Amino acid sequence: MSFSATNLAQPLQLNTATPRSNDKPSLLLPKTSSFLGSTRNFRPTSLSANPSHSNTHRRSAVVAVSEAVKEKKLHASTNLLITKEEGLELYEDMVLGRSFEDMCAQMYYRGKMFGFVHLYNGQEAVSTGFIKLTKKEDSVVSTYRDHVHSLSKGVPAREVMSELFGKATGCCRGQGGSMHMFSKEYNVLGGFAFIGEGIPVATGAAFSSRYRREVLKQADCDHVTLAFFGDGTANNGQFFECLNMAALWKLPIVFVVENNLWAIGMSHLRATSDPEIWKKGPAFGMPGVHVDGMDVLKVREVAKEAIGRARRGEGPTLVECETYRFRGHSLADPDELRDPAEKAHYAARDPITALKKYILENNLATEQELKAIHKKIDELVEDAVEFADESPLPPRSQLLENVFADPKGFGIGPDGSYRCEDPKFTQGTAHV
Repeated sequence: MSFSATNLAQPLQLNTATPRSNDKPSLLLPKTSSFLGSTRNFRPTSLSANPSHSNTHRRSAVVAVSEAVKEKKLHASTNLLITKEEGLELYEDMVLGRSFEDMCAQMYYRGKMFGFVHLYNGQEAVSTGFIKLTKKEDSVVSTYRDHVHSLSKGVPAREVMSELFGKATGCCRGQGGSMHMFSKEYNVLGGFAFIGEGIPVATGAAFSSRYRREVLKQADCDHVTLAFFGDGTANNGQFFECLNMAALWKLPIVFVVENNLWAIGMSHLRATSDPEIWKKGPAFGMPGVHVDGMDVLKVREVAKEAIGRARRGEGPTLVECETYRFRGHSLADPDELRDPAEKAHYAARDPITALKKYILENNLATEQELKAIHKKIDELVEDAVEFADESPLPPRSQLLENVFADPKGFGIGPDGSYRCEDPKFTQGTAHV
């Protein structure tokens, strides 16, 4: 299945028991799909009957993963979408993400973590579906909801948990915290507290990849960048500027919209003139795709093609993953604004439960094998907590590192010692 540059498609509205949000009912009649509870079909059509809109430079394909999967099935010797090894890898990664975040909630309420902590429960299919298809050299740029993206990319649970505890053994030596995960080793280029901040960084990383390949003649540099962000960010200027630049220069990047339908307490349908974010891709000359973000197998099929396009030098793709967070915006959010019926509807579509059902029904693994994964992950997360709790706090002198190129005169005295190490340095100020 490929996202052709000459075909266009328009989607039918979401086919679920409840509308896309409680504010606005579905405007088009739903159409069901036979594939694993697919929520949307696409049908070929043109953007306009006006012949002037036929400029092929501005044409892009928009497809549904259900169609991609159907085509894959036609050419496959088996109806299975994954092997046993792939299924267990996906399941383990999703269980790790869920268990890790549940433990974060416990540690936060026990006073082990400070500031805002945003959990990823419910959205695991997006992180796993995309990131487990990347290479170590590929880059991931995240948001403030970045713990699970880091774990999926390979950052050890010990390092992520230590960072959340503010310890020196964290992936940012305790200075980043929950919203600023970073790992040079695993090419996690940061979580970003302000929405939209990471998209230009991701675009720059993609530009670097193309520059190294075409200008510096590093023929083996086929690195791809994944830029994750939410539905609220899709209304920000940086999003549109970077879509334009990425399409103009055919950068190897995939823009992944994790549309969980709520921007903190603002319903997605109340905040945007056109709630179908994927449509913004064709407007800039790149494919736009909508996928059921609660189904890791569907996400994975779209991710394969989008990452493959980028790696082949065919340019960017915009993917809207319609998903749902099972907790409040952050652990400080009582989550009283969303309709209980809406939350129950999506809870019944838990992506981990869905993958488990698929694995068992297709005899890819036994119940005992899946239980063994849960046991393994429980031990891994417990170990991460123990490691973080026992790790040392960063020295105060670390505050001045990576701040000034030459910190003398700012925090370093004439003799070369850190002023903050002088007991009189904080005299008269509040101690933390």
